[in-house]
Amino acid sequence: MSRLKKNVYIKNAAIFTEEDGVINGSLFIEGTKIKAIHTEEQHPPDNTTVIDGQGLNLIPGFIDGHIHGAAGADVMDATEKALDTMAGALPEEGTTSFLATTITQSPENISKALENVAHYVSKQGRAEVMGVHLEGPFIEASKKGAQPLEHIMEPDIEQFKKWQKLSGNAIKTITMAPEHDKTGDFIKYLHKHGVNVSAGHTDADFETIKKAIPDGLRQVTHLCNAMNGIHHRDIGAVGAAFQLEELRAELIADGIHVSPEMLQLIFSNIGSERLILITDAMRAKCLQAGDYELGGQPVTVSEDRAVLENGTLAGSILKMQQGARQMLRLKDASIQSIVQMTSENPAKQLHIFDRKGSIKTGKDADLLLVDADLNIKYTICRGTVAYQEG
Repeated sequence: MSRLKKNVYIKNAAIFTEEDGVINGSLFIEGTKIKAIHTEEQHPPDNTTVIDGQGLNLIPGFIDGHIHGAAGADVMDATEKALDTMAGALPEEGTTSFLATTITQSPENISKALENVAHYVSKQGRAEVMGVHLEGPFIEASKKGAQPLEHIMEPDIEQFKKWQKLSGNAIKTITMAPEHDKTGDFIKYLHKHGVNVSAGHTDADFETIKKAIPDGLRQVTHLCNAMNGIHHRDIGAVGAAFQLEELRAELIADGIHVSPEMLQLIFSNIGSERLILITDAMRAKCLQAGDYELGGQPVTVSEDRAVLENGTLAGSILKMQQGARQMLRLKDASIQSIVQMTSENPAKQLHIFDRKGSIKTGKDADLLLVDADLNIKYTICRGTVAYQEG
């Protein structure tokens, strides 16, 4: 891993800025922050590393709000080494920050994973852990997907309070089945306390999703997967994501969880303003095909997918860069729309847009230098080069 000097100067790049759109110019990083953006070349001070961005695009780093593991590590390992391994591997695919995502498991195992995140300190030159995505255990059994059936629970505010305390208030997103919150009290509590509530692993119909919005439902987990699709008599959770503008929707754009044709339909109807690209990756990402595990369940990984013994998809081995490329191939997609789906939207959804998700003076220097096909040349995590091509 290469290390930068104290300051960084990037010149001759097409910079995708928050305030002025795409400008040709230079950007100066001081420490971990974006210090200045210029339209004309400057003379950087001493102790500055200069990167020539000629012919390249400077965009904000990707934020993966739903990832279980990578490079042989898993959040449920509940160790500092596991989070270090993930954080070290992700910059190569353009991810500069992420939510450590748990799986439906015993309360004891979930507690261990949450405590581990609470004590974890993100390190320079690696992707930053922004908190936790608690996927389950408050989900619908018939839509469990790869979530272990024996550990599914009914929504429980007191249990959530215990977990949130153990995590050091790090739980930022929770995936749950809204139909199991009959009174709406659980969703209301989560929303009141700043948690991003996402409907997933759910059998909810359209009306159930719609009724949960005033309570605080704001997202749909891995759109199309582990939920009801669109039917001509009930458009279900997928149709709710299409129609209800209060919702943003996660999307696994590997062409397997959702076909390329459906990706186009989703993009054309929902648009980049409300989509959030995720990987939902498990520990086998970045590794060879073979036998692995997810939540204590055996998983077989081939060249392009991970499945349980019964053939159910078990997360993914997708890299964020690959998902972004898949979306860039769609009609009317652009690098600007990729920026929205990979950076801006997740930052806004997690209430961290004051720090991340766009290129603006004063924000964290989480940046990617990419070509027109999203090949990553440099990944900078909080001012430090975490990946350089070649």
